[in-house]
Amino acid sequence: MHRVGVLALDGVVPFELGIPARIFGAARDTAGGPLYTVTTCSLDGGPVRAEADYGLTVTHDASLLADVDTVVIPPSHALGPVREEGRLPAALRDALAAIRPGTRIVGICTAAYVLAAAGLLDHRPATTHWREAERLQRMFTTVRVDPDALFVDDGDILTSAGVAAGIDLCLHLVRRDHGSRIANDVARSCVVPPWRDGGQAQYIQRPVPDRTASGTAPAQAWAMAHLAEPLTLADLAAYANMSVRTFTRRFRDETGTTPGQWLIRQRVDLARHHLETTDWPVDLVAHRAGFGTGVSLRRHLHAAIGVSPQTYRRTFRPTALA
Repeated sequence: MHRVGVLALDGVVPFELGIPARIFGAARDTAGGPLYTVTTCSLDGGPVRAEADYGLTVTHDASLLADVDTVVIPPSHALGPVREEGRLPAALRDALAAIRPGTRIVGICTAAYVLAAAGLLDHRPATTHWREAERLQRMFTTVRVDPDALFVDDGDILTSAGVAAGIDLCLHLVRRDHGSRIANDVARSCVVPPWRDGGQAQYIQRPVPDRTASGTAPAQAWAMAHLAEPLTLADLAAYANMSVRTFTRRFRDETGTTPGQWLIRQRVDLARHHLETTDWPVDLVAHRAGFGTGVSLRRHLHAAIGVSPQTYRRTFRPTALA
């Protein structure tokens, strides 16, 4: 059983505080048994002031964090010296220092300030809410802040953008731990999409674009149905009846990413699905996902999730297909 500990700081935002219990709590094995336990603590085991107009009662103090496999820190609107000076109060510093080496640590939204102030993000990629990205980068110059990403997975340290991006990150962890089938089941249970395309750019200073016939969504849908074919940017632009230049600009405006990056992501996801659900040879999986050769699939899969197709299949292939 994977143990998740959630640290609620004063000023915690209730929505994000509830994400780990809701997402991880919905993850079940084939027999219906829970795959995670989720326990919440405060620094001293006492009540916590929420960002909303109520307080929270917890039953554990931060010593809990020394005995879990994953630590999740939701955002707080009362970080005080952490956000203003980049300095950890003693109790918070001690709590983080007690976390065992190798423990996975997750910071949602402004909790990136906590991880940065603890030195955990030095020379590492990270993200936070787009409104805070410039300030985070200015305060912690060695952190490689990506203001566009919905979440950043750097192995043992993960960060997310604001609010619902915490859902994206926790679903990603379920997918990383147990594969797409279980992550998709969790998403259906929680009535959320299992994966959102694009980054924060699609939410900055404009609404989410309407998926109308005048946008790039029809071309995206067409591409999804033809991933095994050698699609080019010119093909997508022609389907959308746009010039390549206009299509590229519109696509990035609507999704927050480039057509090429989006296409690779869709093909990687399709290849992962085939690896989990079929016994096809790697070269056939590569062909059906549009990568052409096993060499290309290996390169793209390793760049996306850090493992080879064979390793991924051994980890996530259903027992019935073993």
